[in-house]
Amino acid sequence: MTRTPEEVFAHHVQSLGAEKLEDIVSDYTDDAILIVNKKVYRGKDGARQVFTQLISDLPQAAWKLDTVYADDVLYLEWTATGGGRKAEHAVDTFIFQDGMCRVQTVDYLVQPA
Repeated sequence: MTRTPEEVFAHHVQSLGAEKLEDIVSDYTDDAILIVNKKVYRGKDGARQVFTQLISDLPQAAWKLDTVYADDVLYLEWTATGGGRKAEHAVDTFIFQDGMCRVQTVDYLVQPA
């Protein structure tokens, strides 16, 4: 049975909070496209690069998420604090396909906390 966008994102959040990189990557299609801070990443290897960097930028972060779903699209505004750094006013968009994340855009800036 195919997961709903809400189920995929719930797994994503749980995995990110636990810093389980391969569990995060498992939510992405093999041909996923991630656009992060104006740079394009592709596939599971691209997702792995993105989340390795995010976990490094904000280790053991406390996350605050504000989500809006519209069918297979998720709009997300978030803040996070971890490792003496913070990201505020960050924005993601996810597009889901067949129970996986197919496209994600992210804009965030890390600053000292």
